Amino acid sequence: MTTIRRPETVLGVLGGMGPAAAAEFLRLLAERAPVSSDQEHAITYLLSDPRIPDRSSAILGVGEDPTARLKDDLLTLTRWGANLLAVPCNTAHYFIDRFRDELPIPLVHIIEETVKAAAALSPKGAWLTATLGTMRSGLYQKEAERQGYSFIIPPEEAQQQVQRSIELVKSGGKDEGGRLLRNVVEGLWSERDLAVCAACTELPLAYDASGLPQEKTVSSLGALCEACLRRIYG
Repeated sequence: MTTIRRPETVLGVLGGMGPAAAAEFLRLLAERAPVSSDQEHAITYLLSDPRIPDRSSAILGVGEDPTARLKDDLLTLTRWGANLLAVPCNTAHYFIDRFRDELPIPLVHIIEETVKAAAALSPKGAWLTATLGTMRSGLYQKEAERQGYSFIIPPEEAQQQVQRSIELVKSGGKDEGGRLLRNVVEGLWSERDLAVCAACTELPLAYDASGLPQEKTVSSLGALCEACLRRIYG
């Protein structure tokens, strides 16, 4: 008789930033979970809130602060019964860090986990690609320094093109975003042949569409997924 392995962890996912990234995160969770039946997957609650104000714009000082809505949504997930939280949006963590210690249940921190994954894949450093807000905030640079790691920062023009690639994915133009990202990454590799850290959750989607080699990227979605599965299945 087969024993069904039912996880006790209930995962609460705050999505909508953007919806395609959250959908891809859930796909990865289902695909990578070490299960043999439906019943062995973890109960997962998704709160998709695309009305959360744009995080990058807020950091750059040209948009509404999303802190209150992020906090309210995460607390809603805990009221629904989640006992572990995940947010597949890197830039949102700039605001979540303000109240992380006030959350009643643990949060799997996408930036902490992505830096760990980057260090494991590319110990000598990696190119950092992210939204302009994440780049300006220094979130990844600070966490890398804390972990004894280092990122290479692309030139300003390349950062602007990465931001455009992200916007294309958010607007349904994944293939076009992938082509644009490919041009950027190939330019970076002509300077230094290092792995690329996709530190925005739209960038793994653009990278997948780009045709670039998978072994040379660190996906923040993948890093968050793997960290959640370790928590869920031990």
